[in-house]
Amino acid sequence: MPHVLKRRDGFEGEKLISLPEKVWKDAIRRDPHLFKIYITHIGYFPKASFHYRERRKGCEDNILIYCLHGKGYYILDDKRYTVVANQFVMLPATDKYMRYWADSDDPWTIYWVHFSGNDLNDFNRSLNFNALKGPFQIPFNEKAIEIWTSIYNSLELGYSIENLCNASFCLYHLLATFMFPDKHIVSEKQENKDFVNDTIRYMKANLENKLTVDDMAYQHQLSASHFSNIFRKKTGMPPIDYFINLKMQRACQLLHANEIKIKEVAMDLGYDDPYYFSRLFKRFMGASPEQYRLTTKK
Repeated sequence: MPHVLKRRDGFEGEKLISLPEKVWKDAIRRDPHLFKIYITHIGYFPKASFHYRERRKGCEDNILIYCLHGKGYYILDDKRYTVVANQFVMLPATDKYMRYWADSDDPWTIYWVHFSGNDLNDFNRSLNFNALKGPFQIPFNEKAIEIWTSIYNSLELGYSIENLCNASFCLYHLLATFMFPDKHIVSEKQENKDFVNDTIRYMKANLENKLTVDDMAYQHQLSASHFSNIFRKKTGMPPIDYFINLKMQRACQLLHANEIKIKEVAMDLGYDDPYYFSRLFKRFMGASPEQYRLTTKK
């Protein structure tokens, strides 16, 4: 590093909260099961010129850094990495030397969170965080910024048990947007092409009809096999099973709210044979329509 001014914080427009250790000790002692992981520091550094942090003995927290603009660097395990816009870094708790800093010409703008937990090593091992050495490229993570803001605003109001719980629960959601971006970050173009959601809406609008996989695939000009593979990958269920499940959910509503006969419920959902409908209902719901109705009326 050149001999220039080095700053840990103090950037114009920054946001920074460091939670006192006593706050978490008291909260965990009172409700240990609520705080498996928890935030220790949270910050936002815009255009963080001369930002520099050296940790000779590592850090006992996990550190998540999301670079929104500009560029920065970090060293971990004697290897140097470059971080640019729309990349995130997950630095797991370690006792090894680490260092990170902003580029001198194009300093990074970063959202960051430190978080810890009594079983942090097991948590990191389960999610394979220890293997996440390099920065990861993702689309603009608007959802993460929204969640980060919710966490920050909650903690800014004080350290009541409600605010601490909200922050810790939101932390899981924040991590999920980075670890599983395809589940949370969808561009408008992708959203318009999301035929799985379109198909589900189509199913819900046609619960009284009989649909086939060919019918659903045809709506999107796809082969039945290709359509089925993608649908199952996203929902975990074959299209027909998903459609039947929606029908059974609707049947539950009808059985609970109305006194109509089982035969009429079956007809409303496109089943001419009430006995076949009853067998399907029991397979999906674990009880016959008659048993379900009696259970919900108790």
